[in-house]
Order: sequence, then structure tokens, then C-alpha cells
Amino acid sequence: MSLHGLLNLIGFSRHTANYPEKVISALGGFLGIFGILLTSQWLLGPDVAVMIVPSMGASAVLLFAAPHAPFSQPWNVIAGHGLSAIIGVACWQWIPDFTVAASASVGLAIGAMYFARCIHPPGGATALAAVIGSEQLHDLGYSYAYEPILTNAIIILLVAIVFNGLFRWRRYPAHLHVREKLDESEFPGYAPIKHEDFVYALSHIDTFVDITEEDLLAIYELATRRRVESSVSQDRRGGEQIEQ
Repeated sequence: MSLHGLLNLIGFSRHTANYPEKVISALGGFLGIFGILLTSQWLLGPDVAVMIVPSMGASAVLLFAAPHAPFSQPWNVIAGHGLSAIIGVACWQWIPDFTVAASASVGLAIGAMYFARCIHPPGGATALAAVIGSEQLHDLGYSYAYEPILTNAIIILLVAIVFNGLFRWRRYPAHLHVREKLDESEFPGYAPIKHEDFVYALSHIDTFVDITEEDLLAIYELATRRRVESSVSQDRRGGEQIEQ
């Protein structure tokens, strides 16, 4: 197997972000977790804060490294964590076997997030923490869903909105992300794609597509621009050769 084939097999990404973007993402993650830790320690004490941070740390990766991904949007963060927390507590209280309860909490959380259209991967950790957490955390009961979890989710969302909003190309939520519209006249022979076209296409793909319609449009426009520019460049070179 070639190196290229091996990289494809293991899913090694060819996409690279520039250096400032990496630094910005890291700084945003620091600020998000810093705010959560201070709030959790103030409200619940350091012991419970330690149990909450892992799932919120995963949310920080999405909110600050991929703020425009569907998994990172406010509904996914709030509803994903909230539903998962409730399911985790219910599994702990109603399923006597610890192993089954822990496993069911994650499986049911995934199913609930799918049905509620709020898939947020860190929600699985939130559900699991409700089962395997400390006695202090178990004593919270269903208040676990709103006292530490939703409070922390709101805090990190506010940090993400303010921090990402400092950079025009990172504005969060994704709906606020401003892109310069490409001139359709630059794409002769290429029909624009409408919203209903995407809805139709996505409804025929039996899997979750982790990209927004805006991102798909941007990819289409960039690819189209490159194709048109390449064609124009080839035509010019051909004309110059004929003149010579």
C-alpha cells in the first residue's frame, strides 16, 4: 500500500489551518474552560467541577476549533448536553446494574440527540459522568442537568460568541458568519445552487453530513471559480500560441 493510500485509510486530514488560527483556537479553548472552572468551583466545589470539565473540554474543542460545524451550534450544545444529562441521571436511578446503566446512558443519549437534531459528541461524556460520577454528583439528582451542566454550557457559549466575534471570519453562531458573496457573472455556464437543491440532495444521503449548507456553497463557488479561471487561462495560452 502506498503512503497516499495509507493516509486515506486512517483518515489523515490534508486540510491545514494557518498558524494564527491555531493560536486563536487554543486561546479560545483556554478562556472557555477557565470560565467554566471558576463557575463550577464557585457553585459546586472543586470535586464536582473535576467531573464536569471533561465533557465541557470536548465542547471547547468544537466551539473554538470548529465554530461553524453543525455539531458546534448553540442548539446542539444546549440541547445535546441537557438531554444527555437527564438521560444519564435516569439510567443511574432506574438501572440497577452499573455496567448496563453506564452503557445505556451513552447509547440512549446518542439516540435522543439524533431525534432532537442536536447531536453534540461531548453529550455522551455528560451522560456517562452522571452514572460513573462521585456520590456528590449523584446526590444532585436531576438538578445535575441544569445546575452544573446547562450553566456551564451557557457560560462556554457566551465565551464562544464574544471571543469568536472578535474575528470576522470566525463569528459564532455560524448564521452570523459573514462571507463575501462571489459575483455570479464570474461563473459563466455554471448554474447557481439553491437552498431547495441542497435539501433534496441531503435528504437522499443516508448519513449525517457534518457541514453547513453555507460551507457547501462556498466550496462549490470556490471550485467553480478555479475551474473557470483555469479554462480562461488555457484559452489565453492557446490564443498566444496561435498568434505566434
